[in-house]
Amino acid sequence: MDPIALEVFRNRLEGVAEEMGQVLIRGAYSPNIKERRDCSTALFDADGRLVAQAEHIPVHLGAMPAAVDAVLERDPRAGDVWVLNDPFAGGTHLPDVTMVSPVGATSDDGGRDGGSESGDRLGYAVSRAHHADVGGATPGSMPAGAAAIYEEGVRIPPVRLQRGGERVEDVIDLLLANVRNPDERRADLRAQLAANERGADRLRELAANDDHPLDEAFDAVVDYSRERTTSALGDLPDGTYEAEDVLEGDGRTDEDVPVVASVTVDGDSLSVDFTGTADQVTGNCNAPRAVAHSAVYFAVRAVTDPEIPPNQGCYDPITVRIPEGSLLDPKPPAAVVGGNVETSQRVTDVVFEALAEAVPERVPAQGQGTMNNLTVGARDGSFAYYETVGGGFGARSDRDGMDGVQVGMTNTLNTPVEALELAYPLRVERYGFRPDSGGDGEYRGGLGLERAVRVLEPATVSLLTERRRHAPQGRAGGAPGGTGENVVVRPDGDRAVLPAKVTRDVPAESTVVVRTPGGGGYGDPAARDPARRGRDRVDGVVTEDGTLDGTDADGDDDTSE
Repeated sequence: MDPIALEVFRNRLEGVAEEMGQVLIRGAYSPNIKERRDCSTALFDADGRLVAQAEHIPVHLGAMPAAVDAVLERDPRAGDVWVLNDPFAGGTHLPDVTMVSPVGATSDDGGRDGGSESGDRLGYAVSRAHHADVGGATPGSMPAGAAAIYEEGVRIPPVRLQRGGERVEDVIDLLLANVRNPDERRADLRAQLAANERGADRLRELAANDDHPLDEAFDAVVDYSRERTTSALGDLPDGTYEAEDVLEGDGRTDEDVPVVASVTVDGDSLSVDFTGTADQVTGNCNAPRAVAHSAVYFAVRAVTDPEIPPNQGCYDPITVRIPEGSLLDPKPPAAVVGGNVETSQRVTDVVFEALAEAVPERVPAQGQGTMNNLTVGARDGSFAYYETVGGGFGARSDRDGMDGVQVGMTNTLNTPVEALELAYPLRVERYGFRPDSGGDGEYRGGLGLERAVRVLEPATVSLLTERRRHAPQGRAGGAPGGTGENVVVRPDGDRAVLPAKVTRDVPAESTVVVRTPGGGGYGDPAARDPARRGRDRVDGVVTEDGTLDGTDADGDDDTSE
């Protein structure tokens, strides 16, 4: 396949994945998908290799191959649609529901005969979306104190939601009977089905209209990414580089949980060994293998060449070793909801730290290192609001860190205030940057955010957060960023600082305040351009006394269960 034809085909393929994402976002009902865009879409070939993905959520995309592998083990046929969320069978955590649609050569391949032949199968259209509630102990399905997966929601092994072109209504009814707000869940599931159908239609169009057989074109795309990845890895200095960091408790205790990585660069290949990482924990910060793999792929891609087309070819030169029964390869029935959102961030941090030994100029200071997960919902199931709140990006070797953005394994938008207040009995009291939260340096770390949400009805609040004790570190002499903080202000004005991971029932008119970490600084603070320092003060990035607002919140530290 000549280079021009390859580039045209690759862009058409990625365009299909992006179009699938737009169908999903525009067809969804919940604000979490239609506003925050907490979803991802991708295409796989007939052998289950990732060939194209939309630029959506890193933790979704790197883990999707495990979902397709799980479906491939069950004899999928064209005309079927498979659904799953089981972290021990291709999923990541229960709120992330994945649909896998085998694509036949013709749109009427819904039967159990012609469409079943592997030679007639073009590939798979796949979507994953974070559903605002999938049952479990608390509204929003992210209970901070969960000790087993059964507390986190309904567990779906790979099952057919559609068989031979016909919906399996019994399966849909069973799923919806076990979630809060089933009408919203049904609408979001339909949006995923529509996205997969669009991907299937477009894949058939590619097969009919392209001058090259589809399997050969897929091979060319994957080979191209593999060649570019091995070339980029070959530019890294050979050696073994190690790093260690911690999680601030597992949701059951506040004891630090170590995450250890050893990265070995050997010519045009790279391996990551997590020996030394903690054993699986009692709480919900266990991360399935697919999540750890996803974090590794993201970090390596960011440090080498982010412009390489993302597909299976990027992953082939990378080997990941994880001890069985560890934090990053837990055994059922381990709780895992926090592993996908928080442990993935720490895995990214330790891989970045290790690679910083090899190529320090390519690795920024640490960013906020958390998704700041906030879930608010009613026990009666009438609403469930989920949000991840942005924070500071670490400063880089040649520029300041970005303020108030998602960092690492997530890439969602925020819920617009107007949309949030229209959809839920909530009011946003404050939303803005935290002055002085970015680490000082020749280049300043990005600022964290403060988001204060008042609940108008009695509600259950769950928080899964990090970097409340251990600050994001600077690099090359830069100062650390500010730590985050969680506060609840009760109707009588009483204030309490909450733990990093907590679930609480709060009365109406309570206000939940999430203050997110800032990014670390880069370089010696004495080397910062005086003109930049002047602008920092004029813009309110730093204050005259340099005191981080809210770090010492009024009230007692509420660490009781």
